[in-house]
Amino acid sequence: MLWLQAILLWAAALPAWPQIPPSPPATLIPFADAHVHLNDLAMQLALMDRWGATHAVVFWGGRSSNESVAEAAKRHPDRLIPFASISPERSIYRPGWSADDPALLAQLDALLATGLYRGIGEISASHFPASGFAETDYSPTGATMTGIMVLARKYRLPVMVHVEITRTAELQQMLERFPDVPVIWAHGGYTPLFLARRLLDRHPNLHYELSARTWPRHPRSPDYTVLRDGQNVWPEWLALIEAQPHRFLIGTDASHRSADTETMKFASVQNFLVQLSPDARALVARGNLLRLVGIQP
Repeated sequence: MLWLQAILLWAAALPAWPQIPPSPPATLIPFADAHVHLNDLAMQLALMDRWGATHAVVFWGGRSSNESVAEAAKRHPDRLIPFASISPERSIYRPGWSADDPALLAQLDALLATGLYRGIGEISASHFPASGFAETDYSPTGATMTGIMVLARKYRLPVMVHVEITRTAELQQMLERFPDVPVIWAHGGYTPLFLARRLLDRHPNLHYELSARTWPRHPRSPDYTVLRDGQNVWPEWLALIEAQPHRFLIGTDASHRSADTETMKFASVQNFLVQLSPDARALVARGNLLRLVGIQP
């Protein structure tokens, strides 16, 4: 066990990992949150008030539904932007994805026809296993995802997709087939920098969403964050965002599991935004998202 003792001593000697402050800064940067699983409305509104979120795109999570999300948005129309989802990580939708059942698309069509929703998503067509649900792995060019894109075109709505890096080729085919449909890539597919640059250069309808990429640490992989030390954004990532600020969105990936966890997520957004130039910040923080959903900044 001497080797284990040596490792522990070495780890103890390392400098502490910088932590993002849990309290809001004196001056908050207003932002529109592109990614919220609305499980606790009261907690969400309190976090928005405390951390400067003027708007939030909301969709269902483990303890909510399309209907509850729409109802919350009716009560807070000036703050919540509802998206409708038939994502396959929910057990009631997964069989429809596996069978390419057109009835699933009919459900989504009926939801969108109400006019209550400003977008579609989050659609986790390809999602590595995570706490709370098993892996999903459906092609972005499959019949169900194609049908979703057709509905997005019909209703002129953006689509938020969670597609892992293993399905990047099919994602590009989908983007090419539907160049008129704005696609928000949740977490930017957790891609490395060079792939982010390549896809943004090739696909004008792609919008790179940064939720969970600004956390000090990511529970699934240390390279998912764009922070080099838990606090400072890598200069190379900053350079890309500053070069194409109209293509990036910010989000928390809030799901209301605990107050401490959600506080970290919101604090990380403020920490990220303060590192951008004023012009880039205005677009990434609010302008890009609000334009996509048809709201005047």
